[in-house]
Amino acid sequence: MRQSPLILVVDDNEANVDILQARLGALGYAVITACDGEEALERARTELPDLILLDIMMPKLDGLEVTRRLKADASLPFIPIILVTAKADSRDIVAGLDAGGDEYLTKPIDHAALAARVRSILRIKTLHDQGQEQARQLATQAAELAEWNANLEARVQAQVDKLERLERLRRFLPAQVAEAIICSDGSDLLASHRREITVVFCDLRGFTAFAEVAEPEEVMAVLGSYHAAAGHLIQHYEATLDRFTGDGLMLFFNDPLPCPNPAERGVRFAVELRDAVNALAKSWRARGHQLGFGVGIALGFATLGRVGFDARGDYTAIGTVVNQAARLCDYAKAGEILISQRVQVEVEQLAQVEAVGELALKGLRQALPTHRLLGLK
Repeated sequence: MRQSPLILVVDDNEANVDILQARLGALGYAVITACDGEEALERARTELPDLILLDIMMPKLDGLEVTRRLKADASLPFIPIILVTAKADSRDIVAGLDAGGDEYLTKPIDHAALAARVRSILRIKTLHDQGQEQARQLATQAAELAEWNANLEARVQAQVDKLERLERLRRFLPAQVAEAIICSDGSDLLASHRREITVVFCDLRGFTAFAEVAEPEEVMAVLGSYHAAAGHLIQHYEATLDRFTGDGLMLFFNDPLPCPNPAERGVRFAVELRDAVNALAKSWRARGHQLGFGVGIALGFATLGRVGFDARGDYTAIGTVVNQAARLCDYAKAGEILISQRVQVEVEQLAQVEAVGELALKGLRQALPTHRLLGLK
């Protein structure tokens, strides 16, 4: 409703119109007028007054018909109507209220009664408009909430899908690499390609004999502590874990995302894991388990990509460099880290090594120049 309510006064008697206009104006209301029922309908539909004071006895259309038409018009907002009548008979009052009138005044109009009726009806108008506005706001909020919920559901599902994909990738990728692949939709990163990588193979010496005589719980306890130590370093050095094979590990550096100094990372990883396993071996020996640790490291080009089928896949490396690292690991004695000539060249500034010579390794046509990694300078 307007700050200064607008009242439409309808009467075919000009004197009555003047009186009502003067009295309502003195009360602070804005007033517009109409002299018959047809004009009243037109002005009500164009001006949308906050209240109508409507005489019943008029030519063309009487007040009751005007009331019926206004109340039946669904395009109009709620406009309260005070019927003004010279008839005080209860049947006339009932007829006016049945037609849709909200209040009535009898002629001659008492000034105090006029002011009271107008204030009362305008309060009803205010409350009605407030209710309508609140209903509109609630409808808008409900629509916004429904849209927000739909968007939230989609976002939650997308996040769940992302987490599921991330968990699958974390089986063989460090967390930061898996996150990068997920965020960039890394299908290209996992596609088959060629790249130079550093491959590290490592396993426990004497594990087969140990597993034959030890209780299964002891075997799992040893593997658990060994894998925990390896897992920490795999994450730290951002290595890509290809697979666990019981006591054996295969991992590589510089793929699927390139990294600086992959040979150096491989060497540092191997030295730290050897130190960690040596510490574990003390507790293993206290329980009667004689276990050592050997590592093989090679550098070269490999074909990398996803292998498997729809329901199960792995990301792996295939090539001579993988075979070289595996065979060096097989050849290494307990406590030894054997590296290829290419690795030695890359890390000669930081590593202490000694030449082993050219090794004729199973499955390799040519002998492989090999060095023993003693430690870091």
